[in-house]
Amino acid sequence: MIRTGLIGFGLAGSAFHAPLIDAVDSLVLTAIGSSRRDEIAHCWPEARVASADAVIADPDIDLIVVATPNTTHAPLARAAIMAGKHVVIDKPLALDAAEGAALADLAADRGRVLGVFHNRRWDGDFLTVRRLLDQRVLGDVRLYEARWDRLRTAIKPGWREQPGPGSGLLADLGPHLIDQALVLFGMPEAITADIVAQRAAARVDDYFELRFDYGPMRAILSASTLVAAPRPRFAVSGTGGSFVKYGLDPQETWMRDGRRPIDPGYGMDAPDAFGTLTNADGTTIRVATESGDYRHFYAGIVRAIRDGAPPPVAPADAVATLRLIECARRSAIEGRRITIA
Repeated sequence: MIRTGLIGFGLAGSAFHAPLIDAVDSLVLTAIGSSRRDEIAHCWPEARVASADAVIADPDIDLIVVATPNTTHAPLARAAIMAGKHVVIDKPLALDAAEGAALADLAADRGRVLGVFHNRRWDGDFLTVRRLLDQRVLGDVRLYEARWDRLRTAIKPGWREQPGPGSGLLADLGPHLIDQALVLFGMPEAITADIVAQRAAARVDDYFELRFDYGPMRAILSASTLVAAPRPRFAVSGTGGSFVKYGLDPQETWMRDGRRPIDPGYGMDAPDAFGTLTNADGTTIRVATESGDYRHFYAGIVRAIRDGAPPPVAPADAVATLRLIECARRSAIEGRRITIA
């Protein structure tokens, strides 16, 4: 068994990482670094509770999972690698591309696995889009739109909506949307970005729209906190037709409600939420959503540790995402299109 120490028991740690670690063969949740002792004792009584430093120093731990505020990702991961541990970091990998690249180099030099939890690669709706593109159902794609809308008029307590490094909507949802675009299309030729705080009390960005240029194709990535009637999660159009899908993948809600990934029905989309394919001749077809499954990420981590397989998300991919976020911020500040060198 790969003995795993989880650092952080907020939303990411409690609703994502702990249940996923528990659900994957060969992983055992051995220790949790957090001050939430009572909550952990109730949910995961088999896990020891200690400080983050103690979990990292524990000689019985093989894998450290970092699920803490963004500013602490790189320092904790660096300490864990130096202690001889394999590491998983919740997105984003680091605060900037240089810090992320240095961390990736350290892991490689020390012969440790470094995985970045870009879990939205295993969303059912994204897997459906990927299948349609692989099968060229839409012909030559010319417009890819991925949007993540919500209505949240009040400022949510916590570090994500307070000024500081790693805060704001672009740092929160941007890595998911950007990583998905990179998986499908690779690095863009150029980026144009609009990033702004729209709510009266907002102190960090709560809206963004990014345009990635790929020759004649455009990818539009956007998120907003002031949309009561969400736009399509995915809208992809090409010479052969269009695919439109509303609603978010159900896995997050499933686990936040206290259900486990091993429970029947996990990762399955409701039939009334299936997307619609409109062919070039105007005929429409409902397309069943692929089953999403975040467990594939941790299964990939097991293979990387045991068999030397590549990690399920390469650190270089996560560094590329950080680089594009930096370019997006530069584009928004300077008000111009930024060419990706």
